[in-house]
Amino acid sequence: MSEPVIKHFLLVFDHEKGKLLDTRDFGSDSERAVTAYAEMERECGDNPAIEIVLIGSDSYETVQFTHANYFDGSASRSRSPYLAGV
Repeated sequence: MSEPVIKHFLLVFDHEKGKLLDTRDFGSDSERAVTAYAEMERECGDNPAIEIVLIGSDSYETVQFTHANYFDGSASRSRSPYLAGV
């Protein structure tokens, strides 16, 4: 039995707006995914409202299930003011 292929997905979530700003699918190209993640961190890293997440998964549908808070807007509601800046 062969190993499942891990695909890489970059999510950019704005907690102030309560919405996903960008999603990118890099397939199995981990180097390109990490490079894009680093570039996005440089672009948005000074904005504490922006969360950048790089996820490895078998499919985009799985990411939508396992990280549903980014897709349904609940990530912005769950952000605690006590953890701001952490």
